[in-house]
Amino acid sequence: MGVLWTSTDAATATQGQVTQAFAVTGISIDTRTIRPGDLFIALKDVRDGHDFVRQALDKGAAAALVSRIPEGCSTSDPLLIVPEVLPALEALGRAGRARSRARVLAVTGSVGKTSSKEMLRAVLSAQGTVHAAEASFNNHWGVPITLARMPEDADFAVIEIGMSNPGEIAPLARLAQPHAAMITTVAPAHLAAFENLEGIAREKGSIFEGLVAGGTAVIPTGLDVTPILREAAATAGAVVSFGPEAGSDYRLIDARIAGDATVVQAEHHGKPMLFKVMTPGKHFAANALGVLALAEAAGCDPAVAAMDMGSWQPPAGRGQRERIYLDIVDEAESFDLFDDAFNANPASMAAALEVLAGASPRDGVGRTAKGRRIAILGDMLELGEDEAALHAAISDLPSMASVDLVHMAGPRMAALREALPRAKRGEWYKSAEELAERARHLVDPGDVVLVKGSKGSKVSLVVEALKKLRQPGAAEAHRGKE
Repeated sequence: MGVLWTSTDAATATQGQVTQAFAVTGISIDTRTIRPGDLFIALKDVRDGHDFVRQALDKGAAAALVSRIPEGCSTSDPLLIVPEVLPALEALGRAGRARSRARVLAVTGSVGKTSSKEMLRAVLSAQGTVHAAEASFNNHWGVPITLARMPEDADFAVIEIGMSNPGEIAPLARLAQPHAAMITTVAPAHLAAFENLEGIAREKGSIFEGLVAGGTAVIPTGLDVTPILREAAATAGAVVSFGPEAGSDYRLIDARIAGDATVVQAEHHGKPMLFKVMTPGKHFAANALGVLALAEAAGCDPAVAAMDMGSWQPPAGRGQRERIYLDIVDEAESFDLFDDAFNANPASMAAALEVLAGASPRDGVGRTAKGRRIAILGDMLELGEDEAALHAAISDLPSMASVDLVHMAGPRMAALREALPRAKRGEWYKSAEELAERARHLVDPGDVVLVKGSKGSKVSLVVEALKKLRQPGAAEAHRGKE
């Protein structure tokens, strides 16, 4: 890996003081995952990063960005000393953006940010070198880290921008200075910090404040708040729309789930398009069209990008599907698991349950004889004063007619339990930890199981418990038999 920052360049960018010359090949904020050659950033969060500088250097960090000489360190260590670490990190990100030749693309939205970012990574990789944010690096430190990590020779950069409170998106967008920016959708999320959906739309629309001159705004159609997004995009050099409405530049005609894929029928400026997204979910179809619009804005051929969409699959926790084999000999002794445990709000919950409703269980292989569609749901967080009603409303979704059983974890999910018909009520516990302990009793061979909830609900613990039910070596033994 080549040099990312020399001490001279980093000091110039941050206006900091260097104790010993260095050259770094990466950037890290976590000593648990730090790699030799990294620049360790001593951020203050739950813990003060300065307490871990000595450990970072001992593990091979090439230098550390600090606001003081930490305990256990001295001027003989390679340190870049600045007045405040976070503003210095932002300055480093700003410098990384300024020196880059990449076409920079930014993504925000209530649902689908990370999935769209990863779709972009997949389709752009066939047309150039891509730098994209890791995991969900989309907040006040994640965005500058992503920019500071950007190689000078990248052809494309994909920046994910998120928010929890008003006023967070615009500064990050101005830091990223994207050539094109996309809003995936606007849905009830973070309502504890916003009065209504219109407020969320205005915040999402502020991403366009960061566009470079002549930049492209990509907006969804078919939403009640689409006019607000269009108004926010008015100063962009170009506005490209995607969605179901007639007149959309990328118009979604139909999305059909076919096994483990979604077949997308669309129109691009009136010309027909047909392509596959290699994971089930109609919501992925809409995101894919927005991704194609961004790819075109970056100078790529959208037809080629559509063909390359098949190389993308959702990451763990975001709709990834796998078969869990319970027996090394009998492949029928298995169940299918949709791991969508990373995030949840009413819109994404409805989309995930629609995927579950369209899945096909297998009969005659388990204790219950009939394969079931089972939802294991954790609390949806940050929904404000209407959270009980929003949880209860899950029971009214059309897809729930096809769901056989719902297990639940979290105090907010009690509202859904009360709203469900008695026949669909599974087990409910106050915490995901308690539900995870019941993993063996929640599912049966032949079942299709969805696990969905906000990250803070810790429903991913249930995913881990379900995966531990697999028989060691069974997946390898059955590979190719499905």
